[in-house]
Amino acid sequence: MSKYVELCVDMRRGRHAKDGLIQYRGICQQVNITSLEEVIKHFMQLATEKAELARNQAQALEEALDIDDLEADKRPEDLMLSYVSGEKGKDRSDRELVTPWFKFLWETYRTVLEILRNNSRLEALYAMTAHRAFQFCKQYKRTTEFRRLCEIIRNHLANLNKYRDQRDRPDLAAPESLQLYLDTRFEQLKVATELELWQEAFRSIEDIHGLMCMVKKTPKPSLMVVYYSKLSEIFWMSSNHLYHAYAWLKLFSLQKSFNKNLNQKDLQLIASSVVLAALSVPPYDRSYGASHLELENEKERSLRVASLIAFDVESKPENREVLSRSSLLLDLASKGVMTCVTQEVKDLYLILEHEFLPLDLALKVQALLAKISKLGGKLSSASSVPEVQLSQYVPSLEKLAALRLLQRISQVYQTMNIDNLSRIIPFFDFSIVEKISVDAVKNNFLAMKVDYRKGAIFFGNKSLESEGLRDHLSMFAESLSKARVMMYPPVKRISKLAETLPDLVDVVEKEHKRLLARKSIIEKRKEEQERQLLEMEREEEAKRLKLQKINEEAEQKRLAIEFEQMKNQRIRREIEEREHEEAKAMLQEAGKLSKKKGKKPFGEGEKVSKKTLMELVLSEQLREKQEMEKKLQKLAKTMDYLERAKREEAAPLIEAAFQRRLAEEEALHELEQQQEIDVSRQRHAGDLEEKRRLGRMLENKKIFQERVLSHRRAEYDRLREEREERINLIIQSRKQEREAKRKMTYFLRSEEERQKRLREEEEARKLEEMERRKKEEAERKAKLDEIAEKQRQRERELEEKERQWRDEVLGRPAAVPSRTEPSAMTPPPVEVAPAAPAAAAAPSGGEKYVPRHKRMAAAESGAQAPPETDKWSGGGRMDDRTPQQGDRWRDDRKPSFGGAASRSTWQSSRERERGR
Repeated sequence: MSKYVELCVDMRRGRHAKDGLIQYRGICQQVNITSLEEVIKHFMQLATEKAELARNQAQALEEALDIDDLEADKRPEDLMLSYVSGEKGKDRSDRELVTPWFKFLWETYRTVLEILRNNSRLEALYAMTAHRAFQFCKQYKRTTEFRRLCEIIRNHLANLNKYRDQRDRPDLAAPESLQLYLDTRFEQLKVATELELWQEAFRSIEDIHGLMCMVKKTPKPSLMVVYYSKLSEIFWMSSNHLYHAYAWLKLFSLQKSFNKNLNQKDLQLIASSVVLAALSVPPYDRSYGASHLELENEKERSLRVASLIAFDVESKPENREVLSRSSLLLDLASKGVMTCVTQEVKDLYLILEHEFLPLDLALKVQALLAKISKLGGKLSSASSVPEVQLSQYVPSLEKLAALRLLQRISQVYQTMNIDNLSRIIPFFDFSIVEKISVDAVKNNFLAMKVDYRKGAIFFGNKSLESEGLRDHLSMFAESLSKARVMMYPPVKRISKLAETLPDLVDVVEKEHKRLLARKSIIEKRKEEQERQLLEMEREEEAKRLKLQKINEEAEQKRLAIEFEQMKNQRIRREIEEREHEEAKAMLQEAGKLSKKKGKKPFGEGEKVSKKTLMELVLSEQLREKQEMEKKLQKLAKTMDYLERAKREEAAPLIEAAFQRRLAEEEALHELEQQQEIDVSRQRHAGDLEEKRRLGRMLENKKIFQERVLSHRRAEYDRLREEREERINLIIQSRKQEREAKRKMTYFLRSEEERQKRLREEEEARKLEEMERRKKEEAERKAKLDEIAEKQRQRERELEEKERQWRDEVLGRPAAVPSRTEPSAMTPPPVEVAPAAPAAAAAPSGGEKYVPRHKRMAAAESGAQAPPETDKWSGGGRMDDRTPQQGDRWRDDRKPSFGGAASRSTWQSSRERERGR
């Protein structure tokens, strides 16, 4: 089997490996489970080694692993790139080298978990595989695979609870099984927080809580410390400060109760963190003004979180506050947390919760927060909490200080300047303070209003007009009640309560201290009882493990011996039982048949085959079926006759009853009509009498009506005149506004036209200047062209003279001038005019530049080319050397091609190259 696994790993055939391991599990399940465990370990080791080897060979691991899903196929752009480009780049080579092996390793972990699930004999291997899969996701930041892995393990546990009758099912009531499952979930929780998958971490918390509720047992205190530590971290990241503080409180209780090696400094830091977390909770409830459905949902959520934190709360409908800030602060005082905190935290708690400092609160809090932010750090190894940072609570505490300051100021002042308030609160700008105050007013914590026109803040209940209209009756009643008290003050009576109040305060304080002491004693007794229960559980666990080991060894030996015997016996027994049941059923059918017919179907001692019995039973069943159908048809016909007879007899009776009911209803209708007529007559007579009684007051009514109408008419005329006067004023003001607007529009339009006219003049001036410059440029170019043309004409004349002179020199084959007569052979000097710079530098506008030798060739086109000049003949000097190829020497006295004397050829060449 090991060789088969090695081949599957080398060929990356994960499906074949899974099928082979499933078959091998069926073979080894009851005989040799250790062999299956060794093969699975070997399989995972090979896959891990191959993945690590591919990782070491790749030079760009980050690019090779930068894909979102290991189970997804190739992307379309990768396929297009592989078909378009012939040669693959280095990055794509790394991807093809590393990613397949990591994908195979991930499939290996899934395969092993699927094979080992719900197997009580391989629980340890299942837990080890899950831990290795978690480390794989953590090491390579595989968030998608981590979510799938958590869902796989969650489904395995759900199936374990669903199919409770499954063979070899793990028993979660066993301490070792429960411990393995809890260790797996805690590892899942740690990896989720390290990968910052907070939603998955919260689901892991729910899984751990579900396991604890399922088995009704509490895990070890060390695991519970990790549980509450991660839970507090999750709540802090989700901005649930209240639940974060409760989790810290449970963490403090665990550390104080079970960690005896914890030093005083670490305990002080943990207690300070608990108090600061409690103070960071907003001092108001955000459910103000919420609907009933929202309140019920919030309560259910609080109950759910309370069960996760293991707080006992009442679930009655009237108890709205399941977990609240006030109850949390009471728990801090009752459990002695305040006695363990640092002095700075204690002073901060007193200032924010008890002392009344409207103006100095912010300065004192700022100094304390500066000291608190420097506290914290890593704890000692004795503490299960690795690190405590108190500086993370500073922003929330600054916000709380601002709220407390606003609350204290609102109790002292009615109005305050915005600048003064900004100086009092040094933590934030006024814009941030305004946001904080708006949230507080929204949740009915403060009552204030900001007036930017006056630059002031008004404290107090500045209710809206709609609220005043809504509550005007209650406000009117309160005002009347106050007025009555002022008019008729109540008589003061001497009460005995005033005499007993001082003693009552002392009694209440003593009773409160006694209750606190009693509560602490009860908690200590509970802790001692829990410690004793843990000791007993450990002893029972050790005994049970020892006994279980002995029983397992005996069970393995017995199973190995009896397995083959049980298998053979089971097969034989099944065959015999099946034949026995078939024969028994057929004999019973044959006995029933003989009883009905009154005779036996077979004689005494007669042997009957199975086939004969089956034929007899089938024929009897067919006969009974036919008889039953005949009986049913006869019964249906009888029922039809009976129903028809009943309806014929009932028809005349129904008609007679209908006629009687009709006569009764007619008489009743006539009686009701007569009663209605009598009542109407009486009502009419009463109305006439009432009219006669009120007729004598008609004159007075008219006088009163005329008086009211005249008063209202005068009021109406007055209001109409006021309205007309007001309308005239408005019309006059609007006319003035329109006049001012028209003037402003005229001024703007005039200014715009002036600016436009200036722009047009400037553009015309620029256009004229441009035309003038173009004209001057054209004249200058024309002059330059004329000069260049004269220069070219002069050069052509010089070239023509030089050509004629050269022809004359070449036309004398016998006479060679002597050295003593150079003047006879030398042409007269010709003055060369300097060329125009513009003509030499560039051609005139529109013409293409033509080199001088091409212009000469064009001028001499059509004429026969002269014979080549003897380069070694000078003015009066004869050279008797034989001409060699490459000799290009010219005499200094010979005129150059342009008409001027030249120096040596090399020097002339360099100058020409330098000129180019």
